[in-house]
Amino acid sequence: MADIRIGVFGAWRGNSYIDLISAEPRVTLVAICDKNIGSMTDRENFKNVALFDNFDDFLTEGKKLGMNAVFLANYFHQHAPFAIRAMEAGMDVISECTAAGTLKECVELVEAVERTGRKYMLAENYPFMTMNLKMEQLVQSGKLGSLVYAEGEYNHSGNNAELANLTPGKYHWRAWLPRTYYVTHAMGPLMYMTRSMPKYVSARAAHSDLLYELRDWRHNYDAAGIMFCEMDNGMIARFTGCTAMASDYSRYRICGDRASVESGGNVGADAVRLFYFPHTKPEGVDQCTIVPADLAEFGEKGALAKKAGHGGGDYWIVQRMIDYFTEGADPFFDVYRAAAMSATAILGWRSCLNHGENFRIPDFRIPAERDAVRNDDLTPFPDENGEGKTLPSALPWNGEF
Repeated sequence: MADIRIGVFGAWRGNSYIDLISAEPRVTLVAICDKNIGSMTDRENFKNVALFDNFDDFLTEGKKLGMNAVFLANYFHQHAPFAIRAMEAGMDVISECTAAGTLKECVELVEAVERTGRKYMLAENYPFMTMNLKMEQLVQSGKLGSLVYAEGEYNHSGNNAELANLTPGKYHWRAWLPRTYYVTHAMGPLMYMTRSMPKYVSARAAHSDLLYELRDWRHNYDAAGIMFCEMDNGMIARFTGCTAMASDYSRYRICGDRASVESGGNVGADAVRLFYFPHTKPEGVDQCTIVPADLAEFGEKGALAKKAGHGGGDYWIVQRMIDYFTEGADPFFDVYRAAAMSATAILGWRSCLNHGENFRIPDFRIPAERDAVRNDDLTPFPDENGEGKTLPSALPWNGEF
């Protein structure tokens, strides 16, 4: 593909990417699709962009306009079916947030990529925030030795007005999202920094009395879902879904048998902490060092990343998309890693509902392992009519779901 002619599906979350896409000379924004497209207030800015409120029209008419790629920024748990339709229409796909809402969809998504030969990547941006990029450099330098343990914590709480604004409708996905499901921002950076994949997951969730008070319109009243994974590099990882704990930042930590590196907490906004054990400290090196994390080291691209959202992560996602779609560069979060993250979230929640039961995460590269979950469509999400929900969205509490 010489140039990317892209359409964005989902104007609300997609808005932060639309500006970045529009600024790239090798990317042309061809179309935008949103069910509420008629309420767009800045339509004048898109007078050369086709606007749709129907996905089928978006694909059919977009293809006539030369659209060859789709950026999915629609509802959290509904990406896989739209990704498959786009690939079957001959378009490459970049999917924001999570890849699939069920294990069955994980299988269908992987097989659609293999069947169509189209490119697919997950737009998971937290690994590419400035501090996490610095952590990744240190981990990959080998300074930490053999990797032993990793932590990832994603915190996103809010007051009642903010939560209500983010939950427009009785059956909106945020009202039914179990705590383990939004796993990508906590788990994704750990996978990227350590180049590892999850093999097994065990999890626990913790009830919140405060969130239970909101049960009439939000049904995910657990404060946290904590997951433990055995990774394929022998490392153990502990991470959260989207938590509502009393913390105002996200944090990450990677521990090796020689040193550890961490971000967040008291480390500061523009640095990471590198710590050596006394018996492994190299000669002439401080035992503890605060290492600056500065986008300036990336030159002109670093300056552009500073202007983007999520600590520069959104900018680097667009750059990786361009490199992948035009040059075939490794996006890292390909369909197999994306499916593994979704499966970790899904099975992590089943572990919570079964008192920490250990679940094996399918390796979606292996057809036989896909077959084992091919028909597994259990879901905590109701459809727009309130039907189809087959799992609870929170731990049983006072005899209720």
